[in-house]
Amino acid sequence: MKVQVLASVMNENLRELAERMRLETDAVIINQCDRLAYEELDWQGQKIEFFSFPDRGVGRSRNEAIMRAEGDICLFSDADIVYEPGYGEAIRAEFERRPDADMILFNVMVEETRRTYHITERKRVHWYNCGRYGAVSFAVRRESLLSSGVMFSLLFGGGARYSNGEDSLFLKEFMDKGYTVYTAPVTIAREEAGESTWFGGYHEKFFRDRGVLYRYLYGRLSGIMALRFLLAHRKKLCTEVSLAQAYGWMQSPKNFSGKQTGG
Repeated sequence: MKVQVLASVMNENLRELAERMRLETDAVIINQCDRLAYEELDWQGQKIEFFSFPDRGVGRSRNEAIMRAEGDICLFSDADIVYEPGYGEAIRAEFERRPDADMILFNVMVEETRRTYHITERKRVHWYNCGRYGAVSFAVRRESLLSSGVMFSLLFGGGARYSNGEDSLFLKEFMDKGYTVYTAPVTIAREEAGESTWFGGYHEKFFRDRGVLYRYLYGRLSGIMALRFLLAHRKKLCTEVSLAQAYGWMQSPKNFSGKQTGG
């Protein structure tokens, strides 16, 4: 099985990026910038394709990478991801262990304040706990991905109307179509600390955007899941606003009126 990294980046240099990410597998990199260009690099025996586009949006660039993927296992990535030595072999080993898996989620080390999950056991992922995993943890069989027809939302994520959540929507839609997802307690990479392109604090827009995401993810159960989310993380989320105010923003009908909200 050939593992291939599919990365969404902005204004990067191909050789510098390959070295910084410590790539050991083939890769398709979509570079959001002010030009239209193509480069190809033989990097330590691996084929790195570098497509530069003027279009913006993480969902759009991930979709562009999917359409150009050739690997058996596709691994989503960003410019701030640094891979562990032997990550390709580790991923292949988990898919050999789980031949029925269409997708496997792996650990990517992040700062404690940004951590939303830590995998400690191998188990199946379900609709009610899929919202905690970022796209950089996803490794998916390309055949399953293409047959599912699932792509990343253009409404959510960096450069889109709603600040994040494209990864959760992608994962849930993939599972809703009958594909099997497991976790693996294996660390494949770490995230370099840096300024987030979308996170600006736990303010009104954060909660309103999260409310829209929960409506898409959970439908009629969005209110219950929003309250569950706030109660589980209230010490981090509700230091500047009350839990009641945060919940009100998440459930406000204005979120779906078609008007942008401030924050």
